[in-house]
Amino acid sequence: MHVKRRVLLVLTTAALAVTSITGAPAAADPTARAGTDRDFGNGPDRNEVAAADQPLARRPGPAGENKVHVYQGYPRRTELRVYPEDTTDKSTKLGLTPYHAIAPRLNALQARGDRVSVEVVGQSGLGRDLYKVTVTAPERPSETRQQDAWRALIENDPVRAARDRRLERDYKAPVWINNNIHGNEWEGTDASLRQIEHLATSNDPATRRLLAHNRLYFNITANPDGRVAGTRGNANGFDLNRDFVTNSQPENVAMRDMIEDTQPVITLDEHGYSDGTLIEPTGPPHGQNYDFDLYIRHGYADGLEMEAAVKALGYPEAQDVVVPFRDLPPGDWDGWPPIFTAQYAMYHGAVSYTIEIPLQVNNNAYDSLPVDELRRRAAINTDVSEATIATTLSYLDRHRVELVDNQIEIFRRGAAGEAQRYIPDGFVPGFGPEDRYTTEFPRAYVIPTGPSQRSATAAARLVDQLVAHDVRVRQATRPFSLGGRRYAAGSYVVDMHQPKRGLANVMLEAGKDLSADAPQMYDIAGWSHRLLWGASVDIVKHGQVHVPSYDVTAAAPTGAVDVAPGRDLALRVLDGKDASAVNDLLGLGLALRRQADGTVVVPASARQAARQVADRYGVRFTQASGAPGSPLRPVTVAAAVGADELFALREMGFDVRPVSTAVLNGGFDLSRVDVLVVSSGLRYDQLQPAAKAQVDALFSRGGVVTRGATGSRFNADAKLLPVTAVPGRSDANGVVTVANTDASVLAGAMPTSFVYSPQWFVNLGAGVRAEQRFGPANPLVAGHWLPNGNGSGGPADAAGQAAVVSGQSATGARVLMFGTEPMFRAHPKGLYAQVATAIYWGATR
Repeated sequence: MHVKRRVLLVLTTAALAVTSITGAPAAADPTARAGTDRDFGNGPDRNEVAAADQPLARRPGPAGENKVHVYQGYPRRTELRVYPEDTTDKSTKLGLTPYHAIAPRLNALQARGDRVSVEVVGQSGLGRDLYKVTVTAPERPSETRQQDAWRALIENDPVRAARDRRLERDYKAPVWINNNIHGNEWEGTDASLRQIEHLATSNDPATRRLLAHNRLYFNITANPDGRVAGTRGNANGFDLNRDFVTNSQPENVAMRDMIEDTQPVITLDEHGYSDGTLIEPTGPPHGQNYDFDLYIRHGYADGLEMEAAVKALGYPEAQDVVVPFRDLPPGDWDGWPPIFTAQYAMYHGAVSYTIEIPLQVNNNAYDSLPVDELRRRAAINTDVSEATIATTLSYLDRHRVELVDNQIEIFRRGAAGEAQRYIPDGFVPGFGPEDRYTTEFPRAYVIPTGPSQRSATAAARLVDQLVAHDVRVRQATRPFSLGGRRYAAGSYVVDMHQPKRGLANVMLEAGKDLSADAPQMYDIAGWSHRLLWGASVDIVKHGQVHVPSYDVTAAAPTGAVDVAPGRDLALRVLDGKDASAVNDLLGLGLALRRQADGTVVVPASARQAARQVADRYGVRFTQASGAPGSPLRPVTVAAAVGADELFALREMGFDVRPVSTAVLNGGFDLSRVDVLVVSSGLRYDQLQPAAKAQVDALFSRGGVVTRGATGSRFNADAKLLPVTAVPGRSDANGVVTVANTDASVLAGAMPTSFVYSPQWFVNLGAGVRAEQRFGPANPLVAGHWLPNGNGSGGPADAAGQAAVVSGQSATGARVLMFGTEPMFRAHPKGLYAQVATAIYWGATR
């Protein structure tokens, strides 16, 4: 039986900042980063612990200590720390609940009865607590233990779960309601608080029945930093509703774990604002890895009930309800990528929805409309959001057995390796050929170890990512053969006969070229971990999988120093973790050298430091050979980049100073900067003379790395490399093939890359080298890339053209220009090394 990776509840004062229900709440600085170094995504439900029929004892202590091995029933009363009043909280103006008022309200609801439980499941980027609220009828610890056993049975042995009559009668069906993932879409939080208060206090028979037979979970605010600041993104500038299969942000780790640990049969994600109410199901393209027949019947039925409930409120502004499945053409509001909350939750067995409430109160409306009008709109929005929640809870109560059976069947088909069902036209009203997306699941994926593995570091990261998402991975105890290939002991196998095969496949498959399926897509259409995360992964299409192996809870360590004492060490920068190791060593003041092929040489005297970074990052040092190379010193980077690129650069350990046209014109000192990275917010032609002189001085001693249209314009205006940048269609995106045959700076780069608003370079002047070229014919592997209306800018135009170029400018700057997107949303981890290598090359003299 599969054992989930999280098995112990660990409570720490730093991470949870709680006291007993009778104690005083801890004082807290809402901007403190308490606990943010702790990964809350390492285990089953923090309360899924060894069985004992007694209440949970709270024993706070240092991280990793004072573990609790007893079961706790419901309620689980946690007195939340109360934050100081924040008069800058943007929700206050709307008459909504500011973040600092949420904890007192939840504390009061817990104290008011025995139905509401609150747990802190992580912290935001700025250290604010993330709350999971559970509303259900009280349970003794033994009853909670039984509920958890049934939840595990549904996933681990769905055949037996389908036959279990007690489970059918007594299992509490879970629903998960997510709110405020976009910080300036506030009202879902208030709607949920109102609904929780109603459920906590009402004694009508319908409420009592609902809570006796179901567990209702609420993520009160998924993005508290954005809620306070009034921004869509979190404190790192990330759109959290685009991060679900990457999980680069702490808020997404907490959401992922809530979905896994609660295993909801229904999920709502409350958003705004769409100039009318929008209630999913989505229109096509639908994700090809779903058992869509098990989603759409309930998905459409509950969606129509929510529509009716919203209209019944009587607000004229809420009468225009859009159900994308019924009302929108392909690509206008699709359900293809697993980056969104609702589409991700479906892979865990949920019937999921994105809800968009109707009246805008953010952005320009927030600043321009009178307060009374904003509050009127916010009140209507809250009512609309609460109507969708209440209606869904009613649907859950009436269809509990069917919804649980639905989830069991999803997992049963996955474990059995059954083919997806053909869905006939009219399966639900409006279902037609445009809605029919299916795939053929491979029999297995293998992540090899040994010489055939491009990067052991990347392979370990990929394995850990899969396991973190509840994908089952096994590690071979002996050498084996599979799919006609021979693999070493220690290789990893992802057997696709598993309950969550859809999630496993959507992370590991290449994807699909959707260009002919829709005129445009709502967001990205390609993201493959197999092709973008830097590891070698083989596909086994058919056959039996009989591999001596065991369940993986974490990838085996990969760091090593394979060099005899007294010998210089070498590290090839093939992964972002390799760059992290190099930057750590540079930070220690070590005298490193960089060889022409990008290999970094570490002196034998630094062996102990190399061991430490090998353990820290999982990188492997080999014996240095060849020319000694050029000195590589600590690199300071000035970066005019997007939030995702800034995050990635810092994740690799670079010393990064954010800049822009305004910052440089304001007198920023570039004298200690080695490399300038430009992709956003910097125009050379708009620099004032003093700032331009500083930039020109940097050209004479350092390097420049550019990306995208802004980078190419900077290159042209500064007259760096003699090339012409050709833009592709602006919304084109996806995984592409590239050839590195004449690469110099990017030696060892992957044969696949990622593009968004792609560019390529023509008219390469003297001294300009094509580091990468787009693949021939149609380079798009998966995603969406059409020509512009005039026929230009399509993949056929890009085929064979230079995607990345490098050269030395007349002013002496080493310049590398990307037409690809190697750090997009911190996702394509396997491409990070290209940026790191370009920076080291630019800084080396």
